[in-house]
Amino acid sequence: MAMASILPASSGVGESDRVLKSMDANRYATKKTIAQGMLDIALLTANASQLKYILQVGDKHEFYGLMLTLISISIILQVSAALLAVILTLVNLHGGEVQRKVANILNHFSLGFVVVALFCDVIKMNFGLDPAVPYIHN
Repeated sequence: MAMASILPASSGVGESDRVLKSMDANRYATKKTIAQGMLDIALLTANASQLKYILQVGDKHEFYGLMLTLISISIILQVSAALLAVILTLVNLHGGEVQRKVANILNHFSLGFVVVALFCDVIKMNFGLDPAVPYIHN
């Protein structure tokens, strides 16, 4: 609301107009993109840590093959989505209909990669990686 404080009260501009003028769409989009990137890096780091743990435990883990597969798929899809995001920044959306279609297709693939990676992460977390909770065999 920094913009609203510099507008004179007698300028005839209503309170809602002052609030709208104080919101900067580019600044919001930049902050959102940075936050999303940080979350992506955190998820990739968590997957790398889980991969290290599962490789250290090896065949002793009850679901070793499944966990190794899910973690690997998730990491590959996250890296692929990041590469598609970089490619999307290079596409000129104002260059024509063909480039817009290419960008749209790449965007859909990127979203699909993220959704499948998220699905893999949800499934893998249900099989547990916590070494503090031992599995008791009867």
